[in-house]
Amino acid sequence: MRKKTLSLVTLTGVTALALAACGGGDATEDATAGGGGAAEGGATMRLALNQTEEHPSYIALDNFGERLSEATDGRWDVDVFPNETLGAQQEALQLVSDGSVDMAIVSGTQLENLNEDFLVFNLPKVFDDVEHQMSVIHDPEVTGDLYTSLEESNKLTVLGGFTQGARSIYTTYGPVETPADLAGKKLRVQESDLHIAMAEAMGASATPMAFGELYTGLQSGVVDAAENNEVSYWTQKHYEVAPNWSYTNHLVGLDYLIINSDLLAGMSEDDRAIFDEEWKATYEEHTELWATATEEAITSAKDGGATFTEVDEEAFTAVLEPLAAEFIKTDTQQALYDAARAAAK
Repeated sequence: MRKKTLSLVTLTGVTALALAACGGGDATEDATAGGGGAAEGGATMRLALNQTEEHPSYIALDNFGERLSEATDGRWDVDVFPNETLGAQQEALQLVSDGSVDMAIVSGTQLENLNEDFLVFNLPKVFDDVEHQMSVIHDPEVTGDLYTSLEESNKLTVLGGFTQGARSIYTTYGPVETPADLAGKKLRVQESDLHIAMAEAMGASATPMAFGELYTGLQSGVVDAAENNEVSYWTQKHYEVAPNWSYTNHLVGLDYLIINSDLLAGMSEDDRAIFDEEWKATYEEHTELWATATEEAITSAKDGGATFTEVDEEAFTAVLEPLAAEFIKTDTQQALYDAARAAAK
């Protein structure tokens, strides 16, 4: 795996492009000259990521760049900028739209703000597990229109996604086996109407809170519980203050890879075929890396004193599945939901 060192010159240039884009200048033209926008014959594509160099997303994307460069004889490459170097996800999304940045990893919530149809894949219980999720989000018969829906309005094409793994509940007070065990408990959630409704459906009192404040919130009793994947549970050391993990598996999280549509359209037919093949290898590698990281996180958290408990899955499914009817508003959304559920094994 290659580790790129970001020089002061590189960072200064990228920052200038970002500022030009935010200021409404000729950012697209400048980006094209520097590797962004539609490129004749190739480019080194800048990719914005909010994770560290040790995260499975960075590793898989960095390997993507290596393989792509080799397969195209150096015409195309990917330069991954981790740790929100190019801005948080909302900023990165706008910069990809402007052409100042070429690609970015963004959450489903970010795309939902541009097209509410993306909400469907954020619903609890829409996916049974990671394997089911990945089969759906990379099926063009299901996602074709959805993934091109932002091209005309925002110059964004969605290429597919990375799993965030199944999310479960962990508490400070003891195991959760049924929704009744969450009654009256304060459950930290993301600031989203859907996530608030999800917590309340499971019987908890929804408490929106910034992720960076959660460790202290659990430690001080501001919240009694939280929900996330095992990797975050371990890396953020939440097992130290909330040692009771319960496998509710209420939601399988999802990130998307987006690319500037003009840049994608500028690829030759042969290079686009290579690009698509290497992207497929990338999300498959990421899924394997995520599975390994999850197992390592579980083992480490157990060694740190955490306990892992199975739950009454039918009881949680019974209270969560009705959320689909509450949040799905259009025939298009219903069709996406039905197609996703039909793919479940």
